[in-house]
Amino acid sequence: MMITILCSGSRGDIQPYIALAQALKKLGKEVRIASGGSFESFVTGHGVGFYPLSADYQSADIDPKLLKDAQTSDNPIKMLLTFNKMKKYAGIMTKEMFDACNDCELVVYHPGCTIGYFAAREMGIPSVMAAPFPMNRTKEVPSIIAYGRYRLPNDFTYTLLQSMLWMASKTGVAAFWKEHFGKMPKNFNCPFEHVDKKHPAVISCSNYVFPKPSDWNANIHQNGYWFMEETQQFNPPQELETFLKSGEKPIYIGFGSVFRDSERDEMVALSIEALKIAGKRGIISGMGMDIRLPPDMLAVGPLPHTWLFDKMDSVCHHGGAGTSAAGFRAGVPSVIIPFSNDQFAWAHRSYDLGVGTRPISRKQLTAKRLAEAFKEVESNSIRQKALMLGKQIRTENGALSCAKVIAELC
Repeated sequence: MMITILCSGSRGDIQPYIALAQALKKLGKEVRIASGGSFESFVTGHGVGFYPLSADYQSADIDPKLLKDAQTSDNPIKMLLTFNKMKKYAGIMTKEMFDACNDCELVVYHPGCTIGYFAAREMGIPSVMAAPFPMNRTKEVPSIIAYGRYRLPNDFTYTLLQSMLWMASKTGVAAFWKEHFGKMPKNFNCPFEHVDKKHPAVISCSNYVFPKPSDWNANIHQNGYWFMEETQQFNPPQELETFLKSGEKPIYIGFGSVFRDSERDEMVALSIEALKIAGKRGIISGMGMDIRLPPDMLAVGPLPHTWLFDKMDSVCHHGGAGTSAAGFRAGVPSVIIPFSNDQFAWAHRSYDLGVGTRPISRKQLTAKRLAEAFKEVESNSIRQKALMLGKQIRTENGALSCAKVIAELC
């Protein structure tokens, strides 16, 4: 029998679910990921089965301005409004996700794919919410859309976070259910806190970054990050190997899926100037290969962070959950430039843990501020704390621990 994992988003969003699927395979389970068809080769290339959905955020013809708004929403109200506008796109994939759950023994779902919960309940099989960050209510720490930024009641910050994710799929689920079954699902409401032995939650997060809250339901499992394993040994381009050997360790600069081509000239110029002021070498990722750079800088395409980051002096990025995790695990200092959503939480947590600089938001970013951050991470205290955090994170195997929770259900 098959386990189906429902997930959506960018390449970085899907990586933790590949890690979870790889761990389930090690436990002898047959597993597949259901996601947008544009990710098929990426998923199958890592040894995981795939169920293609005809639409994803790359192919669903989403208004570019709306997508940009979603990736640059820098406060909870903007986030809620943008997610509300985007909810119609979730309906495109809902039926196909429901179909992907047929003939399965268990469904694992991203919080943005709640059809998984209702489909599994209808089919009489277990379901597991698999979240890429902590999102269940606790009195101990604010949610990741408020941490370090807003002094709001903790419970309210979780209401905001869960409302955004529920909003993204609620309309699609309701519309599909009415059309397919002629009525609304029984007890139709947000399922994120409906956690019990048959419906546990698993979380990708290190307990050394955000400790597991003591007031969580016993069926919420957080045992470390989910790091994807490469199925083949990575062979770096010769130009990259030569560059790494030709001088002191460089600083990595890359902003993942939030980077916009329209900002390329500005961001490249800013990076060049900041590195020059700081007297550092640098590697620029994801900004194109045809850019003119000084000899002490190199442009690269997509590379495994698990291979690259521990070879860096420090890592400068947007603060995506997965990129932040890779930086923490590498044991090098972080310089995080948050653009939106949960990125501010990882930036503030990095600073609070003493492994990175104070966050510089994208709106406040200048070459001078970035250069000062590059100099700040030269601190022996930051380097030692980053090194220790990396060692601690490498003692965890979150993907395998959570896979065991899932495997026990079937």
